[in-house]
Amino acid sequence: MSDTILEVKHLKKYFNTPKGTLHAVDDVSFTLERGKTLGIVGESGCGKSTLGRVILRLLEPTAGQAWLNGENIFQADPACLKRLRRNMQIIFQDPYASLDPRMTIGRIIGEPIEIAGNVSSGECREQVLKLMEIVGLDQQYYNRFPYEFSGGQRQRVCIARALALRPRLIVCDEPVSALDVSIQSQILNLLSRLQEEFSL
Repeated sequence: MSDTILEVKHLKKYFNTPKGTLHAVDDVSFTLERGKTLGIVGESGCGKSTLGRVILRLLEPTAGQAWLNGENIFQADPACLKRLRRNMQIIFQDPYASLDPRMTIGRIIGEPIEIAGNVSSGECREQVLKLMEIVGLDQQYYNRFPYEFSGGQRQRVCIARALALRPRLIVCDEPVSALDVSIQSQILNLLSRLQEEFSL
């Protein structure tokens, strides 16, 4: 079995703008091995976030191919894509903007589990509480709302949500850039520990 979990070949994403065609991602190719980290480095606005979103098909590609565990992401029909998405999740840059302010933390983390189906409400709650423990959130926060948390705590909620379906691949879109410097190292250490613990 190959050690490659993600393979991307000649990926392009162009946007039509009033000033012409914007080449946000232009002919990117790479492979990622299981349990490894790949850092995409570049100046602000160079297409890093767009690259991650296209790989996850949050945006459709202009051209190119991507395979997760040998399955073609861009040719997957809706049912296949839903199954693939269990194994690929994202942690967004701004933890507050990526959390629904009307939902409690318990519902936010539990939503992917509910969508995946086949669990009772009691089982879902149990899984959510376990995820909260894994990322360092006190279980008493289950019924609280995002505005009641610090930036670092919100990002822990986002990490728990990303882990909910036990994915093999997590795209981190600058997950600490919106946080205080004092909190950044805590989140990076958490991500490093989870990567090792869950073979992410």
